[in-house]
Order: sequence, then structure tokens, then C-alpha cells
Amino acid sequence: MEITKKIIENHGLSSKEYEEINKLLKRKPNLLELGVFSAMWNEHCSYKSSRIHLKKLPTKGKQVIQGPGENAGVIDIGGDDAIVFKIESHNHPSFIEPYQGAATGVGGILRDVFTMGARPIALLNSIHFGSPSHPKTKSLLNGVVSGIGGYGNCIGIPTVAGETKFHETYNENILVNAMAVGHVKKDKIFYSKAKGINKLVVYVGSKTGRDGIHGASMASAEFDENSEEKKPTVQVGDPFTEKLLLEACLELMKDDSIIAIQDMGAAGLTSSSVEMASKGSLGIELNLDKVPCREINMTPYEMMLSESQERMLIILEDEKEDNAKKIFSKWDLDFVVIGKTTNTKNLTLKFNEKIVGEIPVDALASKAPIYNRAWTKKKVSKNKFDLKKYKKVKVEEALLKILSSPNHSNKSWITDQYDQMVMCDTVQRSGSDAAIIRIHNKDKAVAVSVDSSANYCKAYPVLGGKQIVSENWRNLISVGAKPLAITNCLNFGNPENKEIMGEFAECLEGIKDACKFLDYPIVSGNVSFYNGTNKKNIFPTPVIGGVGLIDKLSNPINHKLKNEKNRILLIGKTFGHLEQSCFLKENFSIIDGKPPEVNLSNEKNNGLMVLNLINLGLVSSVHDVSNGGLIVALSEMSIGSNYGVKIEKSNKLRNLIEFLFGEDQGRYLLEIKEESLKKVIELLKKNNIYYEIIGITQKNFFEVEGEMKIDVNDLFKINNQWYNEL
Repeated sequence: MEITKKIIENHGLSSKEYEEINKLLKRKPNLLELGVFSAMWNEHCSYKSSRIHLKKLPTKGKQVIQGPGENAGVIDIGGDDAIVFKIESHNHPSFIEPYQGAATGVGGILRDVFTMGARPIALLNSIHFGSPSHPKTKSLLNGVVSGIGGYGNCIGIPTVAGETKFHETYNENILVNAMAVGHVKKDKIFYSKAKGINKLVVYVGSKTGRDGIHGASMASAEFDENSEEKKPTVQVGDPFTEKLLLEACLELMKDDSIIAIQDMGAAGLTSSSVEMASKGSLGIELNLDKVPCREINMTPYEMMLSESQERMLIILEDEKEDNAKKIFSKWDLDFVVIGKTTNTKNLTLKFNEKIVGEIPVDALASKAPIYNRAWTKKKVSKNKFDLKKYKKVKVEEALLKILSSPNHSNKSWITDQYDQMVMCDTVQRSGSDAAIIRIHNKDKAVAVSVDSSANYCKAYPVLGGKQIVSENWRNLISVGAKPLAITNCLNFGNPENKEIMGEFAECLEGIKDACKFLDYPIVSGNVSFYNGTNKKNIFPTPVIGGVGLIDKLSNPINHKLKNEKNRILLIGKTFGHLEQSCFLKENFSIIDGKPPEVNLSNEKNNGLMVLNLINLGLVSSVHDVSNGGLIVALSEMSIGSNYGVKIEKSNKLRNLIEFLFGEDQGRYLLEIKEESLKKVIELLKKNNIYYEIIGITQKNFFEVEGEMKIDVNDLFKINNQWYNEL
């Protein structure tokens, strides 16, 4: 077949990239080889627009066992235990086919974790939808939530935490980011680097079908009005088969059979074989006649580009084939030797006893394009809108509007669809600052949380990047965990747009600065570009997934108020920053101005002090202050606890609205028993930590002195109103 300009374009390759392929091959590629290049050189697999910037991120630390470059990151949590975790996007597939797109996103991230030898112990998600009034939002929300729950529940992994947000920027391009966390013994971590010559390359798992062909390429392009036509590129998942695959792989990993193992994720058999060969500086020869297919007359092109789910590629040690085959037969899964490692450093593809494709591995991996795309620095808004008129609103009215809005309503309608307690190690589930998962049969646990802040990142990307990392840090601190490391999913628009590329570069600058200062390295992640439709790009939406360690699980802490007549302490200074706030957005539909400043020194000092107070047993409950300010945070502490609070007016600010709704960073709310108050204050003063006593807990009523008084039960009803009407 002649390779035409149209065929090249349909494969997501530019004319310059095609010329480079000809140079690398020293000839023109055939259609199969072009398809392989398309799969490996697309944005989703090659990171060609982001690699230059990603290199700047801090990825090392004494707690890091494996940083970026493997299926998932690995951190040391003491003893012989390690945690494996990663977050990835499945945005485009979930918009086209919500249930399967979300479900296979969960399946894919789980395989990344158990491929490393870890048993998955928790799932999280960050999902973003368009305006609640948009005609597609309800069906997309229902489909995605059902897909996440359907896959996670069936495979038996608890979905313990996440976030759901709505904004018109996602009307035609939703975001579905899935995170998985697993536990592994440090001497049983597996990697994807091929080693040795003439080692067996084995295909295991489900059969290959035609679903998902060009899925990775589709994820590397903007949508248009014909996006519905891309449904065949969406993978179809089977959680029951994945459960079998998980157990079979973990069983095989108990001995020394595996040299290397790789999930067949994006770009399927192509990416898995190329990545293994590239890391090992070897070649791989595949006999495509042997690939198990569930559809008749599949071509080599279809086999290599299929993204059918629940499949792995394994390189076996010598004389291990028979035992390995027995294990996979026991679990009723395909086990077929489809190739071998070679010293050629080529990907060699055979079909019907002929070589149908031969490509240097380096041409697909290390020699893939790297672009230093032009970008422009963000012009930060200098709008000086008059806040005076907005400060005249009644406190109660403003609060109730926020608590009843889709973004701040109780999300139990969603989380109730997820099994959060399966495996019986979930100590604290969704609804708190972070979920807590016990390390099985031990007195230690990990805390996990995901966070994003698109409006901050849009307004001022550098500050937005710092803020997301800092908020994630605070969320882990608030449940008594020492923050250890993060994974990130970087969701942005078209990188060929200078402004979008600028948002990306500057967000990463902020993320880098915060991670370095807080000793909070990035060990894994994903970049998702081209999130937009018809040239309309989403707001920059980097998502941070954090993992922290709780050494002793004797007294887990959360944000709910525990008793009456306890004091409420506010840690950190309040300046009353209202620009880019929930107060303005939910009450006046205003998104304008600069985000609040992020003082990393205060973040670190305040956080470590709060963690120390928790460990000393001096705190009854903790909640970080973020979106909505301290009054929204206090409301969340009150709702569901049967206790309210009386907030005393502050003399430190001119305006009550600023005090209550300002979104100044680095702050925590602490519930302190009267008998512990003196000791807490002594420690805060000794360490120069700024604090205010702002209120006292009480039964039944949530109150701002002289301004409002509302029954706690009414707060609960208002906070549940929106989702109950879905």
C-alpha cells in the first residue's frame, strides 16, 4: 500500500515526522511500521512536548525506591514494606464512551501497580465535568461514576477517596484521572527492563480484539464535532478477567521466573515490547501468528495497535515456561510464547513465516521527537474590581449558597456507589481530608489524597502549581500522616498553542518549587495534552495524588468535631484573600484576580507543627482550610458530627466576609480540649507558629457571633440537596 499524505495525517504524524521516519529506517515504512511509529511517537506515549519540562521536577529522596520511568513509582515506608502508586488519565475515552472509558482507566492503572509486584490496596479518582446545566453533564457523570464503581467493585479493590468538580471549561472535554496504590515487599519489586538473549517473550491474559485501535493516538489529538465517531477506539474492560490476571501474576512472582513484565496499556503490544527492549538495550522478535485473537482474520497491524484490556507481556527465565503455564492455565488465562529477545536491537515482526516489519528500537523510543515548543508567560490579571459591594452580603446567605452548590455539596451519592471497605483495611474513607489504609496485619498505615485547583492555575500558573502541592500536603498532615511522595496527572490543552504551553511550563515551575521545599518528590505520573474541542481548551488542571505514612495507627484522626466546649484554633495567618474565591464564584459568578500567595516556609512549619500536635495526642480533630475559607471548613467539620461551633468575631480584619471566606493558604483548624489548650499554646509560641482562638464547639448549632445561627441538621440537609435531586 502506498503511504499517502492523508494516511500519514490520519496516523497523527506530521510531514516532518514522516521524513524523520524515512531517515531512521533509511527507507519508506510500510503501513504496519507506520502504525507502530504512530503509536510510539504520539504525545500520550512519547511525551514529546513535555519531556524537556518534566526533567526539572524533583524525583529523588531517601524514601524513593523507584521514580519516574517505570510502570509506577515506589516508596519505602519502613521495615520490609514499600508502596507502589501512580495516577493516569482516561479523558478522551470517557467523554466518548463514559462507562467503558472510566472502567478501563481503572483497569489500566491497576495493572501498572500489580505489574510492579504489588497487591493493589486502594483506588482514588479525580473527575471533572462541565457545567451542571450542560445537557451532557448528567449522563457523563452517571456513566463515569458507574464505570469507576463497576470495575473497582468487581475486582475487589476499595475506592477510598477522590474529588468531583464542575466547571464550564470541561463542557466538551471531561477529565477522568484514576490513581491506584499497592503494597509490596521490598525484595519482591518487579521491573520492565528486558535482560538476556533468546529469553522467551510470553503473552498472558485476555485475547486480542479490535477494540482500542489507535486509542493512544486518539488521546493525543483535540476533539471536534465528529468525536462520537471515535467510539471504536475506546477499549472494553472485563474486571473479572483482570482479577484472574492479578492473582496469576502475583502467584508467578513468588518465585524467580520473571525477568521483566510490562502491562499492555496504551499502544498495546507495540508499547509493551518496545519499552521492555529499549530499557534493556535489546531487540525483540514477535511471531504474530501466535498472538491469541478473539476476532477472525486480524491483521498484524490490528494486533500490534489493539488496546484490548487485561493483557501482559512477560520475559521468562530459562526453564520456567512449564510452571508458569500451569499457573495461568489454573486461572483460565491465555499463556502463549509469542517471541524472544534478540541482540539485534530491532523490533522484528513476523507473520505467515515472513518478516512484515523491522524497526530499530531506538528509533521508536530514545530517538522519538522531542519538542521545545514556544511558550508565553502568563499575564496575570491586574483587574481592580471593587470588592466593597460584594462584602455586603449576609454571612448565612453566602455560606448556604456555597454549601448547596454542586462543587461543595455532599458527594455521598457518588461515593456510595463505590465499595470502600472491601479487603477490610480501610480505616478512613472518602469525606475526610485523606483516606487511610492499614498495611495488612500491621499497626501502620498510608494516607492518600488527590487534589486540583484549575481556577488558580488558570489565573496564575506558578502560584497554582505551588498551591496544589501544598494543599495535598495539608490534607495528609490533617489525618496525622507524614507526606512522603506524589504522583501527578497533568491535564492541559493543545501544547502547540503558546499560551497553553506557557501554562504547562509555569505550573510545573510552581509544582517543582513546592515539591523541593517540602521534600515531597514526584515518583510517577502522566501528561494529558490536547484536552479541548474545536480549539477551545480546558483550564490547566494538574492533579496531585499524595501518599503519606502513619507509623502508629492507634488513634486515627479526622475532621469531624468530637465534643462540646472544645476550643477551635486557627493555625496560620488570615489576610482575607477573596480574589479567585468560592465566595465570589458561587455568590456572584465571578472568577477573577490573583490566587492567594503561597508561603512555602509557613506551609512547612505550620504543617510539621500540626503533625507534631497530632502525634502528641493533643488534638481532637483537624481540617485544612482551602476552598471557601475557614467558615466552609468549619461547616464541613460540623456536618455529620452532631456538633456545631460558635465563631467569635475577629478584631484583626476590618471585614467579617474577608475573615470567614478568605482563601489564604497554609492554614489549619484544630479542635482542642480545654485541658490540652495550655500545652498546645506553649508549643505554638515556642515554635513561633501564628495562631488564633476563633471559637468554641457546642451542641446543635453552627453560629457566627451576632451574625447567624443555624441548626446543624439544617446544614446537613442543605449540603445534601443538590445530589439528592440528581
